[in-house]
Amino acid sequence: MDAFFASVEEREHPQYKKKCLIVAPDPRKNHHHGVVTTANYNARKYGAHSAMPAQQAIELIPKDKLVIAPPNFELYRKTSEYIHNIFGEVTDTYQSVALDEAYLDVTKNKLNENNVTRIANYLQQRIVKETHLTCSVGISYNKFLAKMASDYRKPFGRTLILGAYAEDFLKPIPIEKFNGIGKTTQKKLHEMNIYTGADLQNLDQDTFLDTFGKMGYVMYRRVHGIDDSPVEGNRIRKSIGRERTYDRNILYSADIHHELKKLAKMVSNDLKKRRQHGKTVVLKLRDSDFDTVTKRSTFQDYVQSEADLYRIASEIYDKLDVKGRKIRLLGITVTNLDPLSYEEVRLNLFSSEDKDE
Repeated sequence: MDAFFASVEEREHPQYKKKCLIVAPDPRKNHHHGVVTTANYNARKYGAHSAMPAQQAIELIPKDKLVIAPPNFELYRKTSEYIHNIFGEVTDTYQSVALDEAYLDVTKNKLNENNVTRIANYLQQRIVKETHLTCSVGISYNKFLAKMASDYRKPFGRTLILGAYAEDFLKPIPIEKFNGIGKTTQKKLHEMNIYTGADLQNLDQDTFLDTFGKMGYVMYRRVHGIDDSPVEGNRIRKSIGRERTYDRNILYSADIHHELKKLAKMVSNDLKKRRQHGKTVVLKLRDSDFDTVTKRSTFQDYVQSEADLYRIASEIYDKLDVKGRKIRLLGITVTNLDPLSYEEVRLNLFSSEDKDE
């Protein structure tokens, strides 16, 4: 999807379209805290981008052009689910990567269409018509190249990479835009005087392996157009959870318990929708210094109800030595999942195993 969160906000508020829109907690109301989740294309022209501190982003943009919208994740999730349902009407083999991104294997598809560019056009036009949002599509014979192609002509782009042209396509691309090459690896490559795909292609396999180990082998194959990873359609979920980052830090225990109750309700509803239950409950919290604590409890019997989730999460929290900390993130996740068809005799939730993570 193209600038997904920002595009959804522009759809809901058309007056934002001519502005420089930042989707983030407003740092002017939050002690200069907050991170940009998405910036629209107008804001990106001034250098604003996702993961940038919101205070830094607003300093780049003229005040008369700036709009800051707080994230509405519930709306983004609903919109994402709608779009993923469209994918499911085209192929059963699609892999969700994030709310705004997915891989589709259309070798066999429900449109009975052999021309993959027509399938891409169908998806783009249907998404525009039904959601009033645009997406960019990358088409190729493997996931890595399809991802690279999807970023090539944003927004509302469609790029096809055929096998004979894969290496030539990658030659001029800066290594910063290579999927899977993070900042630490980028720094190391720069130290080796490597800045583009062509520079990477000039390295031999042994250099990749000696310098980057197993990841080096993956990089070597990808820069030569090789990626055998499958589209993992219909993957079994390993966990179901919800977390919230707060505009204002939470200090008081009563407020934290109130938020845990809301999270427990959301997670319980998600479990019921997916007809799942699990045996492990994980509590996650992050304080104002960005220190993160994760603690889990595992039980003999399954957990799904709001009451059980809230009680367990509260008990975990009460045992933690976090009093006096200013909490900016809370999360509850259930793992060790099974379908509801797996049932056991109901036991009291006495025995538990606590682990730090």
